[in-house]
Amino acid sequence: MKAVIQRVKRADVHAGDRTASIGPGLLVLAGLETGDDAEKCRWMAEKIVSLRIFEDAEGKMNLSLADVGGELLVVSQFTLAGSVVRGRRPSFDGAMAPAPARELFDVFAGFLEAAHPRVKRGFFQEHMEVALVNDGPVTFILER
Repeated sequence: MKAVIQRVKRADVHAGDRTASIGPGLLVLAGLETGDDAEKCRWMAEKIVSLRIFEDAEGKMNLSLADVGGELLVVSQFTLAGSVVRGRRPSFDGAMAPAPARELFDVFAGFLEAAHPRVKRGFFQEHMEVALVNDGPVTFILER
């Protein structure tokens, strides 16, 4: 499982006529891979919510999402499970199949929602437009 975590001033995801939007907080792009399970999702969710990547009064990254009362937008991103190491066309051999990935993404989002009260979701397996204003910029990649 891979996640790209971005500290944002705001973020939106659009799919057709549906939108999910947040104000200050975190945008999490999550890629599920073959072999991922609920335990990995639980660990990732707890880690993401507890990361101290917001600045305190002294300008140090010392505050978590809960400390600043931020929101979280989680978006499934299949391409994170891709590889571009060989050739010029991405390989998605390591990506989890859509049906189990949908179920596990729901598990992951559920863990996030259990750990933090202000979580919104993107739209699984749909073409989405994601817009964000990165704050910093601050971006981390988390793998498990």
